[in-house]
Amino acid sequence: MINYLINLFFPKVCDGCRGILLQNENIFCTICRHEMPLTQYHLNPKNEAIKKFYGKVDIQFASAFLYFNKKGMVQELIHNLKYKGHQEIGTVLGQWYVEDLKELQMEVPFDAVIPVPLHKKKFKERGYNQVTTFGKALASGFEIPFDENLLIRKVYSKTQSKKNLLGRSENIENIFDVEFNETNHNKHFLIVDDVLTTGATIEACSRALLKIPGVKISVICMAMANS
Repeated sequence: MINYLINLFFPKVCDGCRGILLQNENIFCTICRHEMPLTQYHLNPKNEAIKKFYGKVDIQFASAFLYFNKKGMVQELIHNLKYKGHQEIGTVLGQWYVEDLKELQMEVPFDAVIPVPLHKKKFKERGYNQVTTFGKALASGFEIPFDENLLIRKVYSKTQSKKNLLGRSENIENIFDVEFNETNHNKHFLIVDDVLTTGATIEACSRALLKIPGVKISVICMAMANS
């Protein structure tokens, strides 16, 4: 009775279109789920995501789950996840995408999932890292560890999307660092982030992780800016 009254006066809404969810719907309404702009990049080894890193840093595999368009459904999802505390969005997207990835029936090459970290100041301001739930869902699906302590952000910087291409590349090697030991040698790390734009953030993370002997890097993002 109490749950009925709560749903009556405070109905759950879709994080994609803000429409009221039906009883059997969760996070997204059925219409939004069917209209999600899926990239299907994981089916193409030479997709647009991995092309971002050609000639910059050695990436084994790169993919993004959704296309990100300004004022589109995915922008609304990422906004709700990043700024409104709707962390369950990351969980649902990660669980969805890991099932698509597992359909490739390949042996999981990754040893651990590494989230792009927030600076301590930014983490304190927001209270959480917006890529954590997505990364944990992938790690759980692949049955590998989720390691949020290996890679650290040393520099507090403004949002990358508000900078031009040159600004995103400045001092790129000084933003991140790693705290590792011999157990991290010769591992294949999967970096996860929310939106892939120029690739500058991922490049900086990769350069830091590649300080570890024998390391390989792959990348999966929730979405990629549709240029």
